[in-house]
Amino acid sequence: MEAYFDNSATTKPYEVVIEAVVDAMRNNYGNTSSAHKLGMKAEQELSESREKIAKTLSCSKDEIVFTSGGTEANNFSVKGFLREGAHIITDEIEHPSVLKTFQQLEKEGYRVTYLKVDEKGFIDLNELKESICNDTVLLSIMHVNNEIGTIQNIEEIGGILKSKSKKAKFHVDAVQSYGKLNIDVKKANIDMLSVSGHKIHGPKGVGFVYVRKGLIPKSFMIGGSHERKLRAGTINLPGIVGLAVASEKICQDISNNYKKISELQKYFIDKLSSFEHIKINSSIGEEFSPYIVSVSFIGVRGEVLIHLLEEENIYVSTGSACSSKNKAVSHVLESIGLNSKEIEGTIRFSFNSENTKDEVDYVMEILKKSLEFLRRV
Repeated sequence: MEAYFDNSATTKPYEVVIEAVVDAMRNNYGNTSSAHKLGMKAEQELSESREKIAKTLSCSKDEIVFTSGGTEANNFSVKGFLREGAHIITDEIEHPSVLKTFQQLEKEGYRVTYLKVDEKGFIDLNELKESICNDTVLLSIMHVNNEIGTIQNIEEIGGILKSKSKKAKFHVDAVQSYGKLNIDVKKANIDMLSVSGHKIHGPKGVGFVYVRKGLIPKSFMIGGSHERKLRAGTINLPGIVGLAVASEKICQDISNNYKKISELQKYFIDKLSSFEHIKINSSIGEEFSPYIVSVSFIGVRGEVLIHLLEEENIYVSTGSACSSKNKAVSHVLESIGLNSKEIEGTIRFSFNSENTKDEVDYVMEILKKSLEFLRRV
């Protein structure tokens, strides 16, 4: 048996996505900027794909800007409305594509506030209120944390920001929530929202940013007039077509998938309750994504454990896939108060709608044997 429980790192593309990508590559290879018939055919499919994605957020297709993925989408959003010496706000458990961007901007002279989080990963809304000032131009918050699954209340956060500042922009990193949780960009006062294709069973190398109508961010790439002159470069039509198909499919199934994954997560955590010397860093409930479970196995090294599991065709990770090969300690786990031994033994299990209870049973069987072996040696 194979159990792929590393879906927060990447997902297996839907078959319909693969078919759509191949079809676009084979039959719609024109450049969307070309004036001839093939170019116009490609432009038409680009427009239709943009429309499909816009419908999933109940927004205008003109509010969708395509990117190469989540990292570019986050960088584009964070840097799009900055002015020299301005004040910007984020929190201490953001994805590296946001956190490291803020750290670089701080070195360049921007004033940065890093909001603290509690032991569950939630920001303090009172600290947020006190942090917003006349010079604040941006608040960037991750909707669902990629390591522990904490869901920030973006509707309340967006309301606080707009009540304190009319000019500050609200960016939401929705890479781990889009297609899994319902998102109302207008109700949450979201100005920019980032999405990555390969986290929703779409292709790698493609994503998008929702940019609220009326906002004109700085161009991220200079060159041609692609994407309303916001992002130059030849359009990746096959990737965008695949992204649109994945977006449409996963968003249609949000409710059913959420129910199924919630049951699977509860089953998984119930099975873990018989294990000794563990600490579960994720919780069950509406404030936590059922798609992610972080577990610390005390007394073992997570990187050794994942390789033992891998030998039995079980695929998990120690944390963010963008950093898991880096030996640096997880800033997320440090921020929620885990000690070095707990951090060292932490594994992230992350699910998709095709995972089964049989797979969970298999993982538990191999996990128990692996832990017994590691604690003997």
